[in-house]
This record gives sequence, structure tokens and C-alpha cells, in this order.
Amino acid sequence: MVAPNINKLPLARAILGICLFAAAAGAGAQSAGEVEFARGVGFAQTPGQTPRTLGKGLALKEGDRLTTSDGASAIIKLEDGTRMTVRPNSELVLQQYQFKANAPDNSMLMQLVRGGFRAVTGLISKNSPNAAKVQTNTATIGIRGTDFDARVCSRDCGAESARVIAAARPNAVQASAKIISAQGEVNAVDGAGQRRRLVDGGSIYPGDLIETGSSTRAVLAFRDDTRITLGSTTRFRVDNFVYDDQNAGDGRFLVSVLKGSVRALTGLIAKANNRNVGFSTATATIGIRGTGLDINCTGACAGEAGDSGSGLTLFTWLGSIAVTPTGQTALQVLQEGQGLFISPSGIRPIDSQPAIDGPRPDSVNVPPKLFSSDNVSDAEEGLFVFVRDGHIEIATAGEILHLGKGEAGFAGNAGDAKRPVNIPKFIDFDRIPLPTARNPLLVNVLAESGVRPNNQCR
Repeated sequence: MVAPNINKLPLARAILGICLFAAAAGAGAQSAGEVEFARGVGFAQTPGQTPRTLGKGLALKEGDRLTTSDGASAIIKLEDGTRMTVRPNSELVLQQYQFKANAPDNSMLMQLVRGGFRAVTGLISKNSPNAAKVQTNTATIGIRGTDFDARVCSRDCGAESARVIAAARPNAVQASAKIISAQGEVNAVDGAGQRRRLVDGGSIYPGDLIETGSSTRAVLAFRDDTRITLGSTTRFRVDNFVYDDQNAGDGRFLVSVLKGSVRALTGLIAKANNRNVGFSTATATIGIRGTGLDINCTGACAGEAGDSGSGLTLFTWLGSIAVTPTGQTALQVLQEGQGLFISPSGIRPIDSQPAIDGPRPDSVNVPPKLFSSDNVSDAEEGLFVFVRDGHIEIATAGEILHLGKGEAGFAGNAGDAKRPVNIPKFIDFDRIPLPTARNPLLVNVLAESGVRPNNQCR
């Protein structure tokens, strides 16, 4: 009989203890989701544990590091409904993940080490604008409830674009305006009745109804440099906005003030052709002459009961406006320093500026890169992001860039954040299936055969 080596027992016990501790730590990790589809060689590894092969149904945990090899990809679904396609040659860490239905402290923090992903985010980002983020070596991506692609590029991205024969599409900003300052909760309701939360940098589109709550203020900057301050408990709708910076005279700026207070400084469309700019209320229509004005709409103007002091109040603090009360054809022109009060009992002039909620919009600074674009080569190294829908914030050490629907952005290794003039072709012609693809295997096969599937956005 061989006696045990007493000197080796403490070491063996230590190793066993470490293994048991690692197993216990992994077992206690927050469940994050599962793999819905996998192709090629990929792994998920919880810290301190053996890598697990990516395959359909594989459970994912907080802390897992997902890696895919050349030609491999995986679609994962997280507990909050987030879906992601992890691209080939990628490494993604589910660094923090906490989700419980209706919990106020849900959060998601991922680290994109290399490669990229395509994502449609879920409840965590939709319910709280600061709860979901992706970190890279270049920048942090703030997710505001969205559908987007992210790619950390070295030489591979430029090589992919070089193989695309088609011309690049312009990276045009589709939004009419963006929020440059929001205090309190601001929401937008689109033409289909879908509601979304707006925060700084959030996009506003034609047909959007903007609503502010009690003790809430917001300042909007339009692409033609019109600026609007919305006071608390206000409802403001963008009826029609068309603008081409090469031909401002053909632009359109038509909005409605349905309730509350609005302070406006008109921009380039009004200066080029003021006949194409107008503010509407239930009580009167307001024609612009290139101006700054205040509007306060309460009582009958807002379709509500009110006392003798409620109605439509107008005051011009720059330029002039032409007011046509509802049911009348004659208009009244108000010059700078003049105002008008319209109520069911009559119309009377006012010559002193009434108290109104919110700062004058010309006193608020507009971020320099809110709508601008720069020359960025597809071959540059750094982080590229493309937003199919929603709102993304790219934050580097020194700059912040906000992206809306249809916009691409770039964060360079030097800390610069830019909106490329054109959408990068390696993103626009990406053949990797979207996470919502019904048959991702078929999408892959078609892509390898050179066929562009119908569900690939362009």
C-alpha cells in the first residue's frame, strides 16, 4: 500500500477550493439570456470556467465573454428582449446585466473588444435612457432604445468596402430637429401613435407631436437653425418640415401649438421665403417675417375650459409677425415689442412682454456637430455605428455625437467623433443576418452566393 504524500494534500485542497469557488461564482451569476442561432465555431465563457460551445439553447450569464471565429456568427436573445447578431471574428463581454420585469434599476453594460454586432434592443434601454451602454476602446455607445449596428474596425472594414461595386449612399440626417436641452420628461408621439422618450440629442420628425410634462422644459434645434423652447405642459406638433441647405427658399416649416408655451427664433427657411413658414393654433394662424416670438396657448386655444385670463397670447421680441384670427380674413401685423391677446370675449393689444415659461431660444447654445458631417474614409480605424431606428449617443473622451434614424457615426482612436458624409459601404452592404431574421441560415447561404436578401436594410 502506498502512503499518501502528505506534503501535496494542502495544494490539492487549495486547487479544489479554487475550482469550487469558481463554480459557485458562475452558478450565482445573473441569467442573461440564451443563444437562438449559431454557425461556425464560437464560445461563451464565464470567468473561471471552461468555455462552452455556442449552440442553439445555450444559456448565457452575466459576465460571459462571447467569441466567434472567422466565418462564425451567433444570434443571442437576452432576458429583456434584446436581440443581437454577433459578427465573425468578434469578442463581446456581457459585463453587467440586471433585469427583472418592471424593476427600476435594470441595467446592461457590454464591452465590444473586437469585431461587431447588429442589435435590436429591448426593455432595458426603452424604459430608461441611461441604463444600457456598450464600451469600446474608442468610445462608449449610449443606447436609447434602438435598432443599430456597431463595428470596431481595423483594416478589415476598408477591405470589405473596397469589394463593393455600388456607390456609397449619402449619410443624410432625416430628423427635422433634435433636442439640445431637456429638463424633465419629454415624449414624442409619431403619426402612427407610437410614443417614445426624448432626451438630449433625440430626433424629431415630421408628424411628431412633442409633449412636455409638469415642471418640464425642452429646447429644439431644427436643421435650418430655427430654435424652439417648449415650456411645461405643452403640446407642439411638427406638421411639415422640408429643408435643403442648398435651396432654403423651397423649404417648408409648418407647426402647430396645441397647448402651453412656445418661444421661437425662426431660421433660414423664414429668411429665404417667409411665406413658407407658419405657426397654427386653434385660435389663430401666425405668419412669420423672420422673427422671434412668444406664444402661450391656454383655455379655449387649447380646447379646454378657462377663465377670462386664458386664451392665446402672442408677443414679438424680434422682427414681425402677421396674425389672422380664426374665422377672419383680415390680418394684424405685430412689430417688435408688440403683442396680442385673443380670447372668446375679444381681441386686445398688449405692449409689455408677458411672463412665459423657458429661456429665449437664442440664449441656448447649439452643439456644433448636431447636424454636420465630415469626410471619413471606410478604411479609418475606430468605431463605426449605424442606426436603423431610434437614438444612439457616441461619447469619446472629448466629444459627444448623437445619431438618429438612418444616420452613421464614427469615433476615431484619437478621440474624435464625426458623422461621415457617406454611409460606410461595409455597413450598408453587410451580409450578416439581422437578429430578427426568420431564417438566418438561409440569409447566410444567400449572402455567400452573392444574393442580397430582402430583409437586409439599405
